[in-house]
Amino acid sequence: MHLKKSFEVDRARDDVVEILCREESLLALFPNGESEALESSAERITTRTHYRVLGRDGVATFHFDFLMDGNIRFEKVCDGRMWSALKGEVDIEERGAGSRITLSLDGRTKPLIPEFSIKAPMEEQLAEMLQAMRERLLSEARETGN
Repeated sequence: MHLKKSFEVDRARDDVVEILCREESLLALFPNGESEALESSAERITTRTHYRVLGRDGVATFHFDFLMDGNIRFEKVCDGRMWSALKGEVDIEERGAGSRITLSLDGRTKPLIPEFSIKAPMEEQLAEMLQAMRERLLSEARETGN
């Protein structure tokens, strides 16, 4: 399954990269759970999020890797019942005076889980992540007056 969505903001690419690569920005990507950073370095942040879906508690661990070009690649540790692989990328592209942020997800479910059954929840998750990014960028603009 491949999902991809994007949005544009009136901020320079370097500003967007700097804001989205912060620990608090990455923790905010999962607003319906309780998130914490497990490890943090200049190249990678590992997060863990406790969530509840369909009456079941779960834990999701993600590795966010900061690429040399300013983009962010991430991967879920697939140790649960649903995913055999789930990866994604945040691509930040300069667009005139602003920037275009594209979030893509690529995933494969485990053998007995049909992908169509998880597509709608994943589209919802993607929309929530984009909204969290947009809110972080807008709140930063309000705080700095940019």
